[in-house]
Amino acid sequence: MADDKTKKTLSSIPLLKTKSGPRDKDLWPQRLKEEYQSLIQYVQQNKDNDNDWFRLESNKDGTKWFGKCWFIHELIKYEFDLEFDIPVTYPTTAPEIAIPELDGKTAKMYRGGKICTSDHFKPSTINSPEIAIPELDGKTAKMYRGGKICTSDHFKPLWARNVPKFGISHAMALGLGPWLAVEVPDLIARGIVKEKQNQ
Repeated sequence: MADDKTKKTLSSIPLLKTKSGPRDKDLWPQRLKEEYQSLIQYVQQNKDNDNDWFRLESNKDGTKWFGKCWFIHELIKYEFDLEFDIPVTYPTTAPEIAIPELDGKTAKMYRGGKICTSDHFKPSTINSPEIAIPELDGKTAKMYRGGKICTSDHFKPLWARNVPKFGISHAMALGLGPWLAVEVPDLIARGIVKEKQNQ
C-alpha cells in the first residue's frame, strides 16, 4: 500500500488517455503531447515543493530519452546520467530506465544500468519502462546489464493495471524516484558511489 505522500504525488500527475506507441504514426504525436504535458506539470510540482530531482529531453520523434537525475544524501548531491528508449509496444510495455554509470554495482540493476522495477512495478506478463542510469552500471545488484534499474517487483504490476493512463512521469515518480531513495544511500555507504567534484 502506498503512503500518503506517494498518493498525493500520484494524484497530482496528469493521467494520459491516448493508447498509442511510436509505431502508430497517427496517434503517437497526441500521446507524445500528453507525455510532455504530464512531465511539465510533474517537474513544476517538484520545483514548487523544493523536490526537483531530474531533467529529461528526447529526440525529435520522442522515442529516445536522456537526461540527468540526482539524489541529495547528507547534504551532498549525487548526479547521474539516465536514458531510456520508448518500446515499440508502448504504453503496454513500459520503458527501461538505465543509469549506465551504476551498471553492475547493485543487485537491483540489470546489465546496461537498467534499474530493476519488476517485482514492484510490473508483473512478468506485462512490460513497463526500464530506466537506465549509465554511471551506476555494474555497481548494484538491483540493476540489469546496461545500468537498467530493476522495477519488476513493485512498479511493473502497478504499470500493468494502469495502461494507458501511466506514462513517463509515472515511471519517474514511482519507478526511478523510489529506486534512487533506496539504492543510492546504500551504494554511498558501501563506498561504491562517491561525491563527484565540481557538481
